[in-house]
Amino acid sequence: MVESLKNTIYSSFEEVADRNHDKPALICLGETYNYSHLKEMVLKFAASLHKLGVGEGDRVIVYLANTPQTIIAWLALRRLNAIPVNIAPVYTSHDVKYLANDSGARTIISMDTNVNYVTEVLPETPLKNVIVTNMFDLVPLWKKVIGRSFDRIPKGKVPKDSEFISFKVLLKNGHPSDLPAFKAKGEQSTALILYTGGTTGFPKGVPLPEGLFLYRVKEWRRAKEGVIPLNEDTTILSAPLFHIIGQSDMAASLLIGGETLIVMPKVNLDAMFDHIQRHKVKSMFGVPALYRMILEHDRVDQYDLRSLKYCGVGGDVLPFEVGRRWLEKFNIPLYQAYGCTETAGIISISYAGDGFPPEGTVGKINPGTKIRFVEPGTLEPVSSGEPGELLVTSPYAVKGYINKPEETAECFITIDGEPWYRTKDIAHVDKNNWLYFEDRSGDMIKHKGYRVASAEVERVLEEHQAVVASSVVGIPDEKVGERIKAFVVLKEDIKGISAYDLQKWCRDRLPSYKVPAYIEYRDMLPKSKVGKFLRRELREEEKRKVEQV
Repeated sequence: MVESLKNTIYSSFEEVADRNHDKPALICLGETYNYSHLKEMVLKFAASLHKLGVGEGDRVIVYLANTPQTIIAWLALRRLNAIPVNIAPVYTSHDVKYLANDSGARTIISMDTNVNYVTEVLPETPLKNVIVTNMFDLVPLWKKVIGRSFDRIPKGKVPKDSEFISFKVLLKNGHPSDLPAFKAKGEQSTALILYTGGTTGFPKGVPLPEGLFLYRVKEWRRAKEGVIPLNEDTTILSAPLFHIIGQSDMAASLLIGGETLIVMPKVNLDAMFDHIQRHKVKSMFGVPALYRMILEHDRVDQYDLRSLKYCGVGGDVLPFEVGRRWLEKFNIPLYQAYGCTETAGIISISYAGDGFPPEGTVGKINPGTKIRFVEPGTLEPVSSGEPGELLVTSPYAVKGYINKPEETAECFITIDGEPWYRTKDIAHVDKNNWLYFEDRSGDMIKHKGYRVASAEVERVLEEHQAVVASSVVGIPDEKVGERIKAFVVLKEDIKGISAYDLQKWCRDRLPSYKVPAYIEYRDMLPKSKVGKFLRRELREEEKRKVEQV
């Protein structure tokens, strides 16, 4: 067990901001915001939210791209002890409706380009306030004029109804003196909610305790200390802020390090390279697919990226050849980490102070984290050093999902009075505490670092009037980890339904990264004796096809 945490998310930020008031905190779209300015904006926005009635325990959906507004909103909500629920800006009305109802949120902060999705579902959700922002809300007027003249600013149509409120107006009109005194709610209190893939077909809300999130973020920053001393980093944010990787990277800079964070609304490799070169970026953290894209980019050699000291990788298994090529090209390793939303990120991470990590490892187990390896079927312990399903617990551990008793019972168990999370991943640990990942549950597909639940895609496919059954599996792909393939059985009397038709159906109801890349029609799907579809047989069939090529 680690020592009790004295700080909260907000007090950690305030302490760092007061200590580094003139230092750049954020850089985005050519604008620099120092810590004192960022703190001022956070307090003003918090005051306006308070005036709207947002308070302790309220859940607020943050439906934004990677922008300063996202970070301002996130910190302002923590100032009020409200709970940010960050969701992907690629979500459609179908997702917003479900997430608003599941979380019980009454307020949503949305990009103007997504307001139409919010408008569609307002009558069917608890949502009462819609706060709207534009990607260029915080930049000077002259940049907006230039951007609009070249049609570079995405713009959505915002209704004039009273429910729709301008982020910019709230930021301008907030008076920090109106805020109530800040009170810490305790290490076990829920600080934020992130959604992850659900095995029953619906995303699961993970309530992350304040103590757990801060504990993980401190380890995230500590991993870099061997090559980047505290308070000396400049990080470029390459993961989305609705993902635990993006949240951890952001928080490590602003809550722990007192360092500079470069934010890009959308990852563009040339822009990323230019920022690394111009601002002497020292660290970044991304999924394996990002590093492969960098290595294969035809203009990467035109930029000076030698300032990079720590490049972390997580979200999926790192292909050996990507790690080897990166080391040869940049003379630094890719430091692997392993974790999940349910554990608030990293269970293990490669600490730079330990030197180059051994081949095949996904890092060392975090201090204070307990692990067990068991037989997946019986949960009986395996022999020391042998692979088994990884169970994990830690200080302030998550104990279950919101509104999902069945999935909570399946994924969280109690052993000797402690809550343990079943990762469903097969791994082993060596005598030096290095963790080695071996295999994952077949019901979860890893595509570009995202976890996609087979059941969620199957549910959407089976809502189509022509589909009687479906099975969805991941097909190994060296570029993106796995591609999504759906095997579909159509009703006997249905004709003329193409794979494109079903993909379009999915695109209207799922984020783009969850849409099947391939759809294959079958007369029947393999089943067990009790009638359960056997995705395993389909995966093995696809694996044999790849091996024969």
